[in-house]
Amino acid sequence: MPSDKNNKIPFNEDNYTHNINRNNERSLDRRGFMKTLVGAAGVFAISSLPWGAVAAKELMGLGEKEYSHKKITDVSKLAVGDSIDFTFPGDHDDAILIRLSENKYVAYQNACTHLRCPVFWVKEEGQMVCPCHHGFFDVETGAPTAGPPRRPLPEIQVKVENGAVYAVRVKRYEA
Repeated sequence: MPSDKNNKIPFNEDNYTHNINRNNERSLDRRGFMKTLVGAAGVFAISSLPWGAVAAKELMGLGEKEYSHKKITDVSKLAVGDSIDFTFPGDHDDAILIRLSENKYVAYQNACTHLRCPVFWVKEEGQMVCPCHHGFFDVETGAPTAGPPRRPLPEIQVKVENGAVYAVRVKRYEA
C-alpha cells in the first residue's frame, strides 16, 4: 500500500503564513518568464519607433535649418579683436561673436563641449578659454586645442548686411 506521507502538508492548513494556492504555484516557469520578458521588450521597442522617427527627422534637418536672422550688433560698435555675447537661436542658447579682422567675424555657441561651462574670448592670448577645466579652443575653427574637450564648439554662421552683423544658422558637427 502506498504511503500518503509525501502528499500531506506538514503543517496545519489554517496557518496564516501558508496562503499559496498550491495548484498554481508554478504557473510561470522559466520559459514562460522569458516569453513574457521578450514580449514586453518587443512591445516597448515597437512603441518607441514613432518617437525615434520623429527625433531622426528633427536631427537630420538641424544642420540645414536656417533660423530667422537675428541682429547681433552694428559693425561700428565692435572693434577688431573684441567680442560680444548674444543668444542664438533661442533666448537660452548663449553664444559669442568675435571680430578677427576688418571683414572677418566668427561666432560660436559658447558652452564648452566638455561639461557645458561658459567659454570666454581672451583677446591678449588670442584664444577661447573654458575656465572650468582649462579647455582651449581655436578661434578660427572652434576646434579644441587643449584640455578635456574633444569636440569643436558649434559654429554660428553670421552675415554682415547693411552695417550690422546677423546670426543666420548653427552649423552642427558630427561626432
